[in-house]
Amino acid sequence: MQKFFVAAPLTIFFSLASLGSGEEIQLLGAPVPGSANAASAHGGTPDFTKMNEITGVSIWGDASLWDDTDTDVAKRLKLPPESKTDTLSSFRDYRASTPVFGARPRSFALYGSGGKVEQISIVYANKGDSVESTNNAGDAGAAQQHIRQIRDFKQAVQDDTKQIDAVLRSTLGEPINSVYGQGSKTREMIRRWNWAGHAILLTAPRDEYVSIRIVPSTLADAFGRGDRVSRSDLLQELKSRVERRPNGDVVVTQIPMINQGGKGFCAPATWERYLRFMGIPADMYLLAMAGDTSAGGGTYTSSMVEGAKMLVLQNGRRIESPVINIDASGISRFIDNGQPIMWGCFSTEEETIFHRNIQRLQVTDWNAWKRTVLEPAKREAPRWTISRNTAHLRMIIGYNRQTGEVAISDSWGKKAAERWMLFEEANKISQRDFQVIVP
Repeated sequence: MQKFFVAAPLTIFFSLASLGSGEEIQLLGAPVPGSANAASAHGGTPDFTKMNEITGVSIWGDASLWDDTDTDVAKRLKLPPESKTDTLSSFRDYRASTPVFGARPRSFALYGSGGKVEQISIVYANKGDSVESTNNAGDAGAAQQHIRQIRDFKQAVQDDTKQIDAVLRSTLGEPINSVYGQGSKTREMIRRWNWAGHAILLTAPRDEYVSIRIVPSTLADAFGRGDRVSRSDLLQELKSRVERRPNGDVVVTQIPMINQGGKGFCAPATWERYLRFMGIPADMYLLAMAGDTSAGGGTYTSSMVEGAKMLVLQNGRRIESPVINIDASGISRFIDNGQPIMWGCFSTEEETIFHRNIQRLQVTDWNAWKRTVLEPAKREAPRWTISRNTAHLRMIIGYNRQTGEVAISDSWGKKAAERWMLFEEANKISQRDFQVIVP
C-alpha cells in the first residue's frame, strides 16, 4: 500500500500532559452553558477591545463575531481568500508574522457559511508546517535535519501551549476541561474559555499540534456537532451540483478548496475538502492526527480511512472503496450523482498537465483540440515515467466522453481546483486506490 507524500508544486491516545502543564484533566459530565461569560482574572468581564488586545490582532469589531460577514472579518485580519462556493468560504494565511495569543501561528484560517463567520482556526507549532517532508532515505544530511526539526517542533508544541494558556488565563481566568468533536479518533481534549457567546478552545495533542478554535458557544455545547442534512435532501443537493457544459464536460462543482501549503498533507487536506463538501465539519490537522500522518507528511490510505470512519458514520454517511477503471463509464456512475472520487495516484508530468490546461481554457474548436493536442498526448502517455516518491491523493471531479478526459482537483489552491488529463494518462499513473463518501 502506497503512502501519500506529495506536497504543493490508529487509535490516538490524548495525553493528559499534552495540554502543556501536565496536570490531570477531569472531564465534565455536561457541557458548560454557552451563555456563561468568563470573568477577567483582574475582575469584571473584558470588552471586545480588551479581547483584541490579548489576541494581538483585531478579530472582533464589536461584542459578537457571529453577525459579521466573512469578508469583513477576513479583510480586518488581512487573510487571503482560499475558497468560495455558493454556501462555504475560507480564508487562510500561512505566513502570519504577528503573534496571536502570544505565539506565532503557522496557519491562520477563517471559515464562513452563508456569508457569515462560522469559526476561526489558528494552528501553531505542528508536525506538518513545522517539519519539512523528506522522501530521500539515502540522504544522511536530510535525515538528520528532519530529526532535528521533529525534536524542535515537539518542544515548540509545549512552549506555544504554555504561552497561549497563560495569556488566556490572565484575562479570562480558569478554563473548563472538556472534549470537542465527533468520532473516536477525531475528538480532542480541550481547554475552553467562554466570552460573550464565543467559545475559545485550546487543544494540544501530544506531538501533533497546538490550536485555538473560536466557535459559537452553542456549537461547543454540542461538542462540535452541527446540523445534519437528511439523506434524501443531500442526494438531491449533490445532483444539483453537477454542471454539464456545451463542450461535453460533466463536473461536480461547489467543492471547497483547502490549500495544504508546503507540507505533505495531500491526504488530510483532500479528506477535509470532501467531508466539508458532504456537510461534515472537518480539519486537516485533526485528520492528520487521526490518519497517523508522518511528520512533514505521508499518509497511508488504510490509516486515513480508519481514522475518519467513525466521524463519517456518526454523520449518517459511509466510506466505500470501489473498483474503478478511469474512463467515462467507470467515473460517470459517481460523478453524475454529484459524488467526487478520492484517488490515489502518482503525481508526475505536472508541468505537462498544467500547460495543457492553460491551452484548454482558450479552446473554441473541440474537434481540432482533440485531433491536434489530445491524440498526440494519448500516444505519449505510455512513456510517462512513474516515481514512487510522488505518491499523491487528489479528487476526480468530472469527465468528458467526447474528448476522453478526466477532471482532477488537488489541494494546492485555486489554480489546481479543476484540471484535465486523458483517461490513458490517468490510468498510467493510477494506484487503483479510490474512496467515495456515500450518503
